[in-house]
Amino acid sequence: MHRTAPLETSEEQSVLLPVVPPSAATGKTKRKKTTSVVKNFVLDTNVLLHDPYCLNRFENNHIFIPVEVLGEMDKFKNEQTERGANARTVHRFLTQTFDHQTNKVISGVATAGGGTVRIFINDALNTDHPSAAIRRFIEIFPDKSQVDHKIMAACLALQEQEKTPAVLITKDLNMQLKAMALGITCQDYLNDKVSAEDAEEGELRKIKVQAHELQRFGSAQSIDLEESRTGKLEINEYVLLEASEQKLMPARHIGNGHFQRLKVPQSLQMPRGIELRPANLGQLCFLDALLDPSISLITCYGQAGTGKTLMAVAAGLYLTGQREYNGMTVSRPVVAMGDTLGFLPGTLNEKLHPWLQSIYDAFEVLLPIHPQRNEGPGAPHASERKKQKKQSVQQPDNNGGAQTTPLKPYEQLIQRGLLEIEALCYIRGRSIPNRFFVLDEAQQLTPLEAKTVVTRMSKGSKLVMVGDPAQIDNPYVDRRSNGLVHTRNKLRGHKLTAHISLTKGERSPLAEMGATLM
Repeated sequence: MHRTAPLETSEEQSVLLPVVPPSAATGKTKRKKTTSVVKNFVLDTNVLLHDPYCLNRFENNHIFIPVEVLGEMDKFKNEQTERGANARTVHRFLTQTFDHQTNKVISGVATAGGGTVRIFINDALNTDHPSAAIRRFIEIFPDKSQVDHKIMAACLALQEQEKTPAVLITKDLNMQLKAMALGITCQDYLNDKVSAEDAEEGELRKIKVQAHELQRFGSAQSIDLEESRTGKLEINEYVLLEASEQKLMPARHIGNGHFQRLKVPQSLQMPRGIELRPANLGQLCFLDALLDPSISLITCYGQAGTGKTLMAVAAGLYLTGQREYNGMTVSRPVVAMGDTLGFLPGTLNEKLHPWLQSIYDAFEVLLPIHPQRNEGPGAPHASERKKQKKQSVQQPDNNGGAQTTPLKPYEQLIQRGLLEIEALCYIRGRSIPNRFFVLDEAQQLTPLEAKTVVTRMSKGSKLVMVGDPAQIDNPYVDRRSNGLVHTRNKLRGHKLTAHISLTKGERSPLAEMGATLM
């Protein structure tokens, strides 16, 4: 496995690397006038695997890729995963950049940002007369075979060869600590990181209004307020209009100071399931966005127990029952995509079952085995219900015979094609029309994986990405660089998108206490 531990670093040890300007897309080198000191950046393997397009995002600085990094990427190029695709992308980019010009591989080729990129070969660890810095390095790290040590030694050698400052860029926190202990300047790659505030859950903003204005808003369903009173707001941002501590009303800003009342039914009746009501203001705003056909993408932050998955699945079932969508698709990232599914027995749904247990839990809450009678649009006809009673699965009993186990309600939806379990490792290249797509635990995605999912949505589809940025298991992302916060940050402020933060736990008093105090 590759070495990565991208935990949070302090702001003093981090640098935001600017994105390449639009003019760079032409492929022409355009150097900018800048007063900043040109630097030499040495890239670790995990940076290239995290963002294979990063080589054009260092402006007029010089990029050095240790030859050991190429050796590490060669191990991943045959993987049928996002990591393997990124490794192949880097290989193709470097091949096209150097264009088989041997002399430029070492001397450097101009990048679109105005700097250069080159392969760096360092033999300082094997020379008979090493410098004082290299001798000290060998004493501290005598194992010369570790790639980490070779890359750090390359930084030391580069500092001695060049007058320009050398900076190691890596997402490996342990390597950062080692490098800093040796006096090597080390930074995280922050080009796709959002600000700390954008990765946190936030309460609804309160806007002061007069009592008569709130009364008029309640009756007219809308109100216009000047920006001097509201401050700068995004499109589809949810707020609380407050006349007093007891008089509050949620609203959605739809642009240009125009606020609209939430259009939410008192409850959602699941087809052949329970009746669900929003438990707090956050869930009320979330449900408003979920039911609005003009919003195609919703991102939702929320800690464990806030109801983000349950509300998203409930809205999908409700809208599918109302014939608003052809069906519902649910998925959840499998960390180390593509490597784990094959080791589990059974069909694709059976392989995914352990990873999607939280989704199944939500279905079993919303669609219990003994449901309430509901003859709404999503409920099957009487003739179909007779067929469903006959539907069952045969399982062996203790005596060697077979016993009949009725299908659960959500299993019947899968058989009818209204519910689909999607493996993200197979989503590349798909086009998904007129589906309600729920992506749970979206904070486990990398920004490029999130882009892949978003760009699969065809006309009529709605994508709901939910997760908790504070709970990261994927070693390639952290709280500020995962796919969920990246999607929210890049697509915020558009009419097709909305964002909601859920802060109040509803699972149980114990779960709420554990989430906040532990």
